[in-house]
Parts: sequence; C-alpha cells; structure tokens
Amino acid sequence: MFLNSTDWSFPVPIYYGPKRIDELPAICIKQDIQRPLIVTDSGSASLPFITKTLKSLNSSGLKASSFSGISPNPLDTEILTGKLVYKDGKHDAVIAIGGGSGMDGGKAISLMANNNYSLWDFDNDKSKIKDIKKFPPLICIPTTSGTGAETESTAMVTNTDLKMKLCVWHPNQKPIAAILDPELTLELPKNLTAWTGVDALVHAIEAYSINSLYSVADAMAIEALTLIGRNLRTVVKSPQDLEARGGMLIGSCLAGISFQKGLGLVHAISHMVGAIYNSQHGLTNAILLPKVLKFNQDTINHKVEVMNYATFGKTEGFDDFYSNICNLLDKLEIHRGLNSLGVDASKVSEIALKASKDAAASTNPRQATIPQLEKLISNSLVNAR
Repeated sequence: MFLNSTDWSFPVPIYYGPKRIDELPAICIKQDIQRPLIVTDSGSASLPFITKTLKSLNSSGLKASSFSGISPNPLDTEILTGKLVYKDGKHDAVIAIGGGSGMDGGKAISLMANNNYSLWDFDNDKSKIKDIKKFPPLICIPTTSGTGAETESTAMVTNTDLKMKLCVWHPNQKPIAAILDPELTLELPKNLTAWTGVDALVHAIEAYSINSLYSVADAMAIEALTLIGRNLRTVVKSPQDLEARGGMLIGSCLAGISFQKGLGLVHAISHMVGAIYNSQHGLTNAILLPKVLKFNQDTINHKVEVMNYATFGKTEGFDDFYSNICNLLDKLEIHRGLNSLGVDASKVSEIALKASKDAAASTNPRQATIPQLEKLISNSLVNAR
C-alpha cells in the first residue's frame, strides 16, 4: 500500500510516494517560483539528496540556493541570518527540508522574509501586527517520521534572551505543498528513527487525550497511532523496509495534523529542556512520556482503551497501556532519565516555571501547578519509567 503514490488536499496539498521529491522542480514552476531558497538544518546539509535536489532545481531553469545554518533547536539569531540570506539572494520562495528543526527554521524565515516585524511579534499575541505583507510560497519536505510539521504553520524557535522555546506562526502562512517521500527517511540512523518515531507517537497521544470536541483531530490521532504501532518497531529493526517507512511517514503526518487540537505537558516540558540543554526533541519527549501519562491518568482513563487498541491491539485499561508504552520504550532503547541529557536538579525550578508558560501546558487534560511540574520533572531525572 505505502509503495504507491497518492495525493491529498487536506489540510494542504500533499504529494506522497517514493521518488516524489523528483517532482519538486515541476511544483515550483507550476507555482511560478523562480528563485527558491532551500532551508535545512546543519545535520542534513551534507546529505546527498540535498545536493541532488539543488542541482535538479537549477537544471530546470530555476535559480536556487541553500541555507543550512539551523541548529537542532532553532535559534532566533539563526532565523535573522536566514532572512538576510533570503533577501540578499532575491529569493521568492522557501523550501523547508529536514526534521522538525529544518522545517521550523524554514517556516520562521518565511514569516519574516517580506516583513520588518520582530520574529516574536508572530507569537500567540500578534497584537503588534497591523499591515502584513504577503508571505512567500512555502514548501515543506520532511526527512524524518516524527515532527509532522509539514502541513501547518507553527514553528518552534528558541528565544536566546529568555532561553525559552516559543511558538511563532500566522494564520495566513501555510505550506502550498508538502512532499512526503519515504525514500528520504531510509538512511536515518537507528537512534533517530526511534526518537523521531516516538515524537510522532507522543503527538497523537497528547492530541487525543485533550478533553475537547474536535472529532477530525481525534480520528487523525487514532489512525496515526495505528500506523505507528504497526510500523515503528519494524523501521528500527529493518531500516530499509520502504513499506514500513511509508507507514511511519503517513502516521507522523496524521499525528501532526491531529495536534491542531493542542498538545500537553510532555511538549511543554520538552520545549524548555531543549531550549536550555539543546537536547534532541523526540528523545526528550520519549523520556517524559511515562511520568506525564501517570500524572494525567485520572483525566484520560476513559480514552486509554481506544489508544491501547489502536497502538498495541489490546483492549485493557490504563495499567496495560502504560506497561505497553514502557515496554516499547525499552525495546527502542530509550534513555531512562533526563539526567542522560545533562539535566540536573539545579534547573528543575527554572524548567517548571518556563514550562508552565508554554501553550502546550494550557491544553494538557489536567492542569498542573508549578510545584506539581517541579515534582514531575524531578521524578523524570532518573528512572523515569
């Protein structure tokens, strides 16, 4: 099934299938794009397909170049540099390629490209934005099955003054296309395959756990859990299994769509750990997931059987679901504590305070006080499951 090509139009035009990356020049030409800027992260910059894609665009008569100065946790200073590269190159579109960092960097640069507002004017408030200039066309191409950021406008960027990860976005900025090519994920190392896969799993769990009426998002989350449950262990064990890679890529995309509903404390805490320690986002999420599930238990009990069946084919309640999650994390060789990322007790209060201000904290199914966040983080430092 996942070896065939197909297109969708919800929530943005999506082009799925092996070798669909080869259609990028034609998509650009159809959209009257002439000078695209590829934005990717520093880790992806040296991958052969980036060079191949750049060559393919230029061979098609376009004048493309690339910017790869994006860290694993994108910094506001890097976005400003990217904007200058965009302006100096007289570019007219952004092609964001990579995992979450590459796509977040590209989306943030496209927010600022034609506007003189501060990056932080595009936070959740937006009260300072009056006259907005048209955003450049944005094309997103994921190279991991985790972030699910290819169909929506939000970007997570670290404010280097506050040492906080903040969300920037604008409702008028959405990708004009997302290309999901599972072949781009084949060379992802075993550890990153596991970490990004659990990131997608967390997206679906947190979105579905929110107690609000958003049936479309719930349906996306459950289908995402089904695809991830079937394919995550396979892609870690057999990384060249293109069928399983395709299932994971679609599962990740659906999980990304589902969190239009919101996220929860795993992400609220993980964002701030990443801002302070520059930790890998998916791995941080994976470590935090068990303790957050326990914290939320009483408010998600009525939803657990559905999630357990979708992910593991089991119909039992919370204890079984929790055990299945922990067993999966063990099989994926996920670290057992935040201390493995360098997090120590001296930063717990700072992380808790900053996490309490994260938008994802407000949609967690159980509201947490700062002392409760401190306890949750402390309990996740060592033996978090």
